[in-house]
Amino acid sequence: MNKIVLFLVLGLLSVSCKSDKKNSKKETVAEKGEMNTATDDWVFLFDGSSTKGWRAYNGDSLPPQWVIVDGVLTFDTERKLESERKGGNDIIYAAEAFDNFELYWEWKIPEGGNSGLLYHIQEGDWSPPEVSPEYQMLDDLKWEVINNATLEDWQKTGADYAMYAPDKSQKIVKPAGAWNSSRIKFTPEEVEHWLNGKKIVSFVPWTTDWEKRKADGKWKDFPMYGTFKKGYIGFQDHDSPLWLRNVKIRKL
Repeated sequence: MNKIVLFLVLGLLSVSCKSDKKNSKKETVAEKGEMNTATDDWVFLFDGSSTKGWRAYNGDSLPPQWVIVDGVLTFDTERKLESERKGGNDIIYAAEAFDNFELYWEWKIPEGGNSGLLYHIQEGDWSPPEVSPEYQMLDDLKWEVINNATLEDWQKTGADYAMYAPDKSQKIVKPAGAWNSSRIKFTPEEVEHWLNGKKIVSFVPWTTDWEKRKADGKWKDFPMYGTFKKGYIGFQDHDSPLWLRNVKIRKL
C-alpha cells in the first residue's frame, strides 16, 4: 500500500515539474517580448558575437566604449575615449543602407538612462538626429525625477522623437534594468513603432501632417530632417549606458 502511494506522489511531482517548466518558458518569452523572426529574410545586425559592420558615425572604427559583454552589445561610459580616434560615439551599421525595412531589437538602460535608435542616416557635417528619424529609448519612470525636469510625450520611450507621441493606452513601460523589445516597420505607406509587443505609434511619412509637425516643432530650423529616404541604422551616444541584443532586420 505504501508503495502505491509513493508511486502516485512521484507521478504528481513529475507532472507538476513539467508544468512549471512550461510556464517558466512562456514567462521568459513574454518578458523578452520575442516575435517570430525565424525566417530566412531576417538578417542579424548584431548576433551577440561580432560587431562586424559597425563603426562610429563619421568615423572609421568602433568607439572603445562599445564592447561585447556576455553576448550583449554594451555602451560602457566608464571607458576612456581615444583622443586621436576619428568620429564621435554614435555608431552606425555601415555595411549596408536600408530604405524600407522591418527592424527588431532588445534593449535596456539604467535609471535616468536616455538613448535612441536612428535610421536613414547619411553622414555629413551634422549630427544624426538633425537629419534622421529617431525611436526614443528612455527611462520613463525615473528620468524626470532624477533630472528635475518635465518631458513631453514625444520625448518618451517609443516616440518618433519630436514628431509623433506614443499611444499611452497601448504602451507597456518597464523599469530601468529590464529588457524591452522594440520594432520599427518603415514603408512610404506607413511607419509603425512597437514596444514590448504593442503597436504604439503609426503615421505616414512625408505627408502634409508630417511636414506641418516638422515645420512647427523641434525640426523647424533643420530643413534636412527626414529628407533622406535611405540610409544606415544607428544607435545614439547620449552619455548613458545602454545594452543591446538580437538586433535584426529584413527588407520590405
